[in-house]
Parts: sequence; C-alpha cells; structure tokens
Amino acid sequence: MSIIQKSTTATTILIAATLFFSPAVHAKDVDILITNGTIYDGTGNAPYLGDVVINAGKIVSVGRVGKVKAKTIIDATGLAVSPGFIDPHNHTIEAVLDLDGKFLVEQDIRQGVTTVIAGADGFESPQSLQHMFAAATTKGTSHNYSCYVGHNRIREEVMGLAQTPPTADQMEQMKALVRDGMEMGCVGLSAGLMYEPGMFSDPDEIVSLAKEVKAYDGIYDAHSRDPVHHFLASELETADIGIKAGIPAKLAHVKAVGLVNENQARVLIEKVEALQAAGHVITGDVYPYDGASTKFLSDIVLFPGQDPHGTRQFEDTKQRLKNMRSNPAEKALVKHATENGIDGGFSWLKAVGYSSLRIVDAPGQPELMDQYILVLAQERNQDPFDTMVDIVLNAKAPILVTVGAIKDHDLRLFLTAPWAMIASDGSHIKGKYELHPRSTGAFARVLGHYSRDQKLFSLEEAIRKMTSFTADSLRLYDRGRLQAGKNADVVIFDPNTIHDNSTYVKPEELATGVRDVIVNGQFVLRDNVMTGATPGGFVKRQSPITK
Repeated sequence: MSIIQKSTTATTILIAATLFFSPAVHAKDVDILITNGTIYDGTGNAPYLGDVVINAGKIVSVGRVGKVKAKTIIDATGLAVSPGFIDPHNHTIEAVLDLDGKFLVEQDIRQGVTTVIAGADGFESPQSLQHMFAAATTKGTSHNYSCYVGHNRIREEVMGLAQTPPTADQMEQMKALVRDGMEMGCVGLSAGLMYEPGMFSDPDEIVSLAKEVKAYDGIYDAHSRDPVHHFLASELETADIGIKAGIPAKLAHVKAVGLVNENQARVLIEKVEALQAAGHVITGDVYPYDGASTKFLSDIVLFPGQDPHGTRQFEDTKQRLKNMRSNPAEKALVKHATENGIDGGFSWLKAVGYSSLRIVDAPGQPELMDQYILVLAQERNQDPFDTMVDIVLNAKAPILVTVGAIKDHDLRLFLTAPWAMIASDGSHIKGKYELHPRSTGAFARVLGHYSRDQKLFSLEEAIRKMTSFTADSLRLYDRGRLQAGKNADVVIFDPNTIHDNSTYVKPEELATGVRDVIVNGQFVLRDNVMTGATPGGFVKRQSPITK
C-alpha cells in the first residue's frame, strides 16, 4: 500500500486529484522536476501524490504538472516532499566566525532544515550581526539564515554589565540600536532575561525597546527570566511584554523545567490560550527532548572569580573541591557562589536549582543514571551541595547532567499545542560547542519518534509546525509552503525511516532518512550526499503586503 493510501481516505484522494492538478508547464527547460512524490504542502492539508517544478530558485508549479522538460528529474516515488524546515531558535550560524572554510551545517541539512533564525536569547546586536553575516557571505553557507536583534548584547554595548536601570540617554541609545537591527531586516527583538545583563533589566525597559519593532511588524521573543523558581510568572512576563508593546510575543523553547514544575505545562497552555482568545498573538517554540542544556556536573560548581559559563579541567576541579572540604570558610564561599552567582551574576544553580539537575551520563556508575541531584540528596539526608560535591569527587570521569530536566508528559503537551512551532536551540557544529542531541536530531525526532511512532500528531501537522506556521509567525512569507512563487527550499525524505540517532551520550550522531535537500533551487544534499554547494543567504523580514 502506498503512503497516500495509508494517510488519506478515498474521498481525500479524489479531492487531491481534482483540486491540486496543475496544467503542464509551458516553458523552456526548467531546472528541477520532482515527480511522483507525496506532497506535504506545509499548510497542514492532507498529502497527495504530485510533482514539484523548480526554476531559477523558485517553485514554478505544484501538483500533477503534466509534461515538463527539466534539466534534472528526481523520482520521489514512496517519499515525502515538503517545504524546507525553518528552525526558529538556532545558534549554529554564530559558529561561522570560528570556521576556516564553507559553512556547511550538515547536522541541520540532514534533518531537512533549510533556514535558521539566529540571535535568539538576546545575544546579538546590529554590530555583531553584521560581522557574522559578512563572514557567512564571504565563506558561503549551505542554508539560509535570518535573525533577531538582541537586548542582552545591546545593553552590554551601551551599559556594560551595570545592574542599574538605564539613564534616559542610555535608553535612547538602545532604542536606536533596536531600530538599526530592524532596518537590517531582523524579525524582531529577542531577550535572554535569565542571563547577564538581561537579568538586571525590569519589564518596563524591555517594553520600551519592544515598542521600537512595532513599526516594522516585528515580534518579541524571550528566554524567560526565571524558568524554574517562577515558571508561570516568567513565561507570562514574555507574553505581557508583547501585549504592552502591541506586538506578537513568542515564548522561547518553552518547557516545564524541574521536579517543582511537573504538571505545570497544562496550566501555562490554558493561560496562553486564554490570552489568545482575548485577541493577543502569543506563540512558542519547543524542542523535543526531556532535558535542556547539558553540562558536566563539575562545571556547575563555581569558584569565586571564575567564568560561570566556562569549562575547567575535571581533575583540577576535583582537587580544588577536595581542598575545599577541609576549609569551612572556603567551602561557604564556593557554595554561595555556586548557588547565588558571583557578585549577584549568573550561575546554573541560581537559574534552575537542584531539582532540575538530572544525570544523563555517569561512566562506570549506572546506578546514577537518570537520577536527580535533589532526590539523591534527600535519600542521603544531605545538603544538595554536599551530594553534588561527593558525586564529583567519587567520579572516575566527568558526570554529565541536563540543567533543565523535563517530564515527557509535559513535553508532549507543549509539542501538541497548536501555537507551538518546532525548534532545536541547537549550537553544536564540527565537534565544537554544546553537546546535546537536539542539535543533530530535533526535527527528525519529531517526524519519526513523535509523529510516526508515538502518533502524537499527524505528519502533515508536524510539517506545518516546521514550515508555514513558523514562516508566517516570523514574517518570512517567501518560504514555508510548496506553492508557486515561493523560494525553492524543498526536502525529500522517507517518512517510514526518518530517525534521530543522537543521544545525550552520543550527541554528534547525524539523523537519517532525509535523501535530498534543495536550498534556493540548488541541491545541498543529493542522494544522501552533501554536495558542498552554498546557496544559502540572509533572509530579511518581509511586509505582509508581499505575503
């Protein structure tokens, strides 16, 4: 039985045959004809058997197109053909400055991702974005990229790491930089209120800056301020800032983190949907994993004077902790820094607490796998700090934890929310940066594990969450659908075999099941082989008039 027979009724097939038929393309040779594929157009409509014609970087026709003379003919029999996936929260493009050659992001391409949105969490200013995009243009990139202009970087450029409100002059400087970013074509303003220096700003400061993007039809996106200790209030702060600024708000990588927030996903969903019913535009993005960023447990410990985001030699940390144990005064200083941040700054425990730390790799100690530090401390009748130190000192190799443990039933609720798009929050590339399976498997995991295997939602709904919904929400109206006139970002994959292969222990394993990927009309993956082509480029926010 064919895919179309499995996924649609006879009535739907009849409708598809009549409504989606296109006449033959009467033109000279076109570049690419994809024939006999199962078309998922990106809108959530039922799939149908059809063809896609591509010429000069654009989709020319979709449906049963008749006779077409094409330079390249691709037989997609038994395969799904969909718009290229758009990752609304992705940090890989930031890595372009560290690469010597082309920016070939194989882990994204092999998931079908053709466009990524940079600058999330408030990390990029107009100046840093210009530097990044100049490097991407010079080196060439395999996929497209768009961006947010970021509050954190702007604030740091204007105010340093000051923990005080901005002066009137500083506020005007920041507003001007937000407008500069929007003039560049950014999709909106992003903030990272859990990180320095965003954590030092109050909501009124963000509202004032967010109002600057309204004239550009931009949106507001934020990493919530306190996603564990004040989960609901922090997520709703993001929505409230958007409402007060008069612009759509997007909850970045929304998740119910930590044991303290188990079963709170449903509560947040109800509150968001009540705001939507009142006429406000609120969306979110979700990555399909039961844990957020991973860190070595030894790096969670902060010694006064150290970089809270830095990594250290495992054996050096063990020795310092061993020495600390015999010095109560030093232990008190280290404990305070670890739990409260250095001089009031960022620390992972300050941000997420012990109830969010779950062990995901414990070499030689299988009894520790999937254990929460807080629960282990309660079982040992210890202070959690002491439990953490004991685990590090007894380890023969670094212990890996997720700093944002999530219950799967809460994750599923967010994944199925109709207002939630799929994202990766990925930042891994070529053995550098974060070690997390989301970088290499997020989109494949949704299509394979959650849609096909777990039947959490249909394949057409999963694709909608990766394509048209994301494109429209971010004002990237020239892509996200298989439709004549749209940019030719196209993915051909096997819905029966697409699979994420990465794990917390082996995060670099690439996804499988995507056969061909076309970006702006050029193959970047063909017959499962990277071509080395770099047709990607900067995608500007578009006006609804051009939709």
